Amino acid sequence: MFNKEPYAWPEPAARPPSPNREKAVDRKKEMEEVTVETLRQVIDRMDNTRLPDRLDDYQKKKIQEQVADTLERVLEQVGRHFSQADKLKITRQIMDEIFGYGPIEPLIQDPDVSEIMVNGYSQVYVEKKGRIEKTDVTFRNDAHVLHVIERIITPLGRRIDESSPMVDARLPDGSRVNAIIPPLAVKGPTLTIRKFSVDPLTLEDLISFGTLNREIARFLKSCVRGRLNIIVSGGTGSGKTTLLNVLSSFIPPGERIITIEDAAELQLRQEHVVTLESRPANIEGKGRVGIRELVINSLRMRPDRIVVGEVRGGEALDMLQAMNTGHDGSLTTLHANNPRDALARLETMVMMAGMELPHRAIREQISSAIDLIIQTVRFSDGSRKVTNVTQVMGMEGDTVTMQDIFVFKHTGFNEKGRVTGRHVATGIIPTFMEKLQAHGEIVPKEIFEVADFEPARRRI
Repeated sequence: MFNKEPYAWPEPAARPPSPNREKAVDRKKEMEEVTVETLRQVIDRMDNTRLPDRLDDYQKKKIQEQVADTLERVLEQVGRHFSQADKLKITRQIMDEIFGYGPIEPLIQDPDVSEIMVNGYSQVYVEKKGRIEKTDVTFRNDAHVLHVIERIITPLGRRIDESSPMVDARLPDGSRVNAIIPPLAVKGPTLTIRKFSVDPLTLEDLISFGTLNREIARFLKSCVRGRLNIIVSGGTGSGKTTLLNVLSSFIPPGERIITIEDAAELQLRQEHVVTLESRPANIEGKGRVGIRELVINSLRMRPDRIVVGEVRGGEALDMLQAMNTGHDGSLTTLHANNPRDALARLETMVMMAGMELPHRAIREQISSAIDLIIQTVRFSDGSRKVTNVTQVMGMEGDTVTMQDIFVFKHTGFNEKGRVTGRHVATGIIPTFMEKLQAHGEIVPKEIFEVADFEPARRRI
């Protein structure tokens, strides 16, 4: 009576492609073909013309007119008719290819973009105001992405190929660049650019952003001027380098500062600054100079201050030894989730130096060298805040002890999804107050007065 065979649902009919979508794809392909051909002809015409290193507005305008003329000629050759808006778009793209970094040039020029992430030729993401979003920017193919990468690194004497498929570099404005290509990057050449503003953020900027409050700012300024050894700890993108740059600005102008980085990012305003940058191996695998070698060499350069952009390995041992042998007032950053993890990572990195040191000896070095740890955190709403200002107290048995001096008390989120909370003192008065006074820094004890803080959380 009933058919017991399972009912076979009919396959849904394939939706016919939208005519508008097909038309849009064809239009995009036409524009790409015209752009490539126009760029080729422009480059052919410019081969015999040596452009000056820097062009004024008049010279750029003349070249832009040449590009526009070439575009009109190409459109006549292929029998196409584009709108004025499309012509302006193609001209702008070609100018970016000649003088900038191709499709991502507008993103580099956009002051609201803080990070650019190219995940292969068809995916480009940006970070704006702490939030990551996808853009409609694309490259033509993997070779186009590789061309832009080489345009960035070639002036710096760096290289990228199958034998050396990773590279760190920087743009002329100091923005940090990392590139990685196949075979390591499976989906094609990948480019990450961490942008830095032309005018570095100041202490007042950080206060206005809520990164810290005025009491913490006043305290940290005295700590830097009082020659304390300070570590800025935090996760990726939490604002470590920005805070290090602000802290470095407190160093008195009469002191000799040596900065050591993988890619020079710090923007110190003092006059007496020596900037050192690590160097990768050449094509023969020779000539590499790492951070550790630069730290050792800096000790022979009569430094008043040593500022290491980030410690990642065995250079941590040499940094600690420098701090413990008269080079106080040193500053550095490292990756860690909280102050306790920062000391654990520092201990691990010292062991990476290859010295067979007992754990207690390493911890004694750390406790005597480091005075202060500043923890930075990037919250889910994109905001960056100093969550802990922690003093390293010393040793109790085999454990390095610490005390929070200031913390960020997180209370939740508002109706817009923004983090709410405030910075408060824990009531602990640092033990290095006499050292600060010896350097002429008077910190009022009122800023350490406890305000609605749970005593159980004071000690780490």
